[in-house]
Amino acid sequence: MSKMTPRDARIRRHHRVRLTLSGTTEQPRLCVFRSLNHIYAQVIDDSEGRTLVSASTVVEDLKEKAADKKKIEQAQLVGAKVAKEALDKGIKQVVFDRGGYRYHGRVKALAEAARKAGLKF
Repeated sequence: MSKMTPRDARIRRHHRVRLTLSGTTEQPRLCVFRSLNHIYAQVIDDSEGRTLVSASTVVEDLKEKAADKKKIEQAQLVGAKVAKEALDKGIKQVVFDRGGYRYHGRVKALAEAARKAGLKF
């Protein structure tokens, strides 16, 4: 038997949560992925299988703003950006999918920034 890596454990947690959590047209899913250097957020309609809105620290307009900031501040920028774009498309309420990560640090900063920008979840 091989030992489970932290990445495998996160993926297993994410799959377990995704059994009960899914985005609809009325209430899409705000999905978070964080890598070592970047953070990504997408608003997804699972009933149609479409990504409605996305933002990350890799996108050009956020890349230059986030270049000299700490990771938590970068996550706040991404959360505010994804919320602003979602509200522009008429999406007011979402289901938050933390992607198997703990709700603290960068994931929590992104979620709270999205709430502060007007997204409800």
